[in-house]
Amino acid sequence: MKVRFSVAMMTALLVLYLVLVGQRAVLLVVMGGPIAMAMGVALMVLPGVGAWALVRELLFGVRSERLVRRLCDEGALPDIAVDARHRGRTARLVADAAFASCRTRVEEEPESWRAWCCLGIAYNASGDRRRARQSIRRAIDLARNSSGGLVLAK
Repeated sequence: MKVRFSVAMMTALLVLYLVLVGQRAVLLVVMGGPIAMAMGVALMVLPGVGAWALVRELLFGVRSERLVRRLCDEGALPDIAVDARHRGRTARLVADAAFASCRTRVEEEPESWRAWCCLGIAYNASGDRRRARQSIRRAIDLARNSSGGLVLAK
């Protein structure tokens, strides 16, 4: 529940920021003058990009949470013992052991969203956030294609 509250607060702050930037952009365009108008138009792009990124990240969070919940309900989560050490991070050796089995599973079943989701969880546990996100995104795409969009449905 803390995570959802934090996400809601950050989203609200970002939306407020985007609204204020958009408002300033309109004021610059209305002021007239070539430099003010150019700055206003340039500032109008920022809220659009920010809104797009916000929606994209929120959808990623919702969809990945649903996939992980489905894995949990099926009892198919990778067995990564959470041995909290150094600032709460999972012990690297435990995560690496789980990673090897998940990678093998992906090689055996490259079109399985479950395998890709487990690989993403293992990447995340071993600290590789970029590859974790790539794997989870692949799992979301595969789940969407295999189940006719059930990733979006609750």
